[in-house]
Parts: sequence; structure tokens; C-alpha cells
Amino acid sequence: MSSSEAGPPSSPNTHTDRRTAVLDSALATFARFGYRKTSMEEVARGAHISRPGLYFLFSSKESLFRAATTQALERDIAVVEDVLADADRPLPQRLLEAFDQWAGRYVGPLARDVTAVIADNPHLLGEIAQSASRRFEELITGAIAVESGQETAAPVAQTMISASIGLKHQAATRESYIERLKVAIDLLVH
Repeated sequence: MSSSEAGPPSSPNTHTDRRTAVLDSALATFARFGYRKTSMEEVARGAHISRPGLYFLFSSKESLFRAATTQALERDIAVVEDVLADADRPLPQRLLEAFDQWAGRYVGPLARDVTAVIADNPHLLGEIAQSASRRFEELITGAIAVESGQETAAPVAQTMISASIGLKHQAATRESYIERLKVAIDLLVH
């Protein structure tokens, strides 16, 4: 095959983009079927990749699950950091958007399965799920501390997180979660 028939050369970003897409698809597949019932064949089919190609990227279902979850949690934390860093917006707005990115987008029948599959398999994840939750709490506490002082920031942040967890399980839709969390934030921030 000549070089003109070989197609465009692959760049390092092509591999990264492909890996990201495979991990996104894998997490959706794990959420749909649960960890135990998900096969590498099913993940490969959902990611539009061959099964050997999937095994080339990830040596086992456990390593694939860990990588998919890690990518999702790291991406969520990065978005929360950006949202909370925007000091030009009022604190209640930033907090609402941060919670929406962290938890609100996982409200609803299909999205709820993502958090369930993560919560049901902590033994597979190691420290990542706990460290991401701690980092989220630190970010929320830090944002509140800037306006309210460090002394009251931690209990207010913890109460907001508890409210968010409860609402996430009670709200039928993301919109309902946001509306109710806005009330909680307004009560706690003022």
C-alpha cells in the first residue's frame, strides 16, 4: 500500500480522542447493564471498536471501568473548578451551576444509572471516588469561605452536599433538582 493509500497519519490527539470516546461509551454501557452484566463485547459494540481493539486499550473489564469512572469524575471536578473560579458571577449562581455539573446532570431515569454503577462498585475504584468527593467538598467550602469566612464555610458546604444528595434521589428531573437546590442554596448562603 502506498503512503497516499494509507490515509491521514494519526496524531497523538487522535488516540486521546478515541480513548475518551471509548471511555464515555463504556461508562454508558456499564450504567445500562451494571458492572457485572457488562461484557467487553458489549462495550466494544457500543464504542464501535473491535473487541481486540478494546483489549489493546484496556487489559481487563476492571481497568476499563476504573478508567471510565476516573475520566468522568476528573472531568466533572474540572468543570466545577472552572465554574467556582468565575468570581464575576454571584456565589449562589456559581454554587447552583457547580452542583448541577457535579450531581444534577445525573438526575433522571437514565442518568441516575451512572451514579448507581459507580456507587455499587467502590471496591473496583480504589481511592478515586472518595478523593473526587473530597475535592468537590473542598471546592464548595473554599468558594463559600471567600464570602462567609472559613468558620461557617465547612458546615454550610456539608449541608448543601447533603441536600444535594437527598434531592438527587427525590427529584424526577434535572429541572426539579435545580429548582429545589436553588431554594436550599438561597437559604444557606444568606
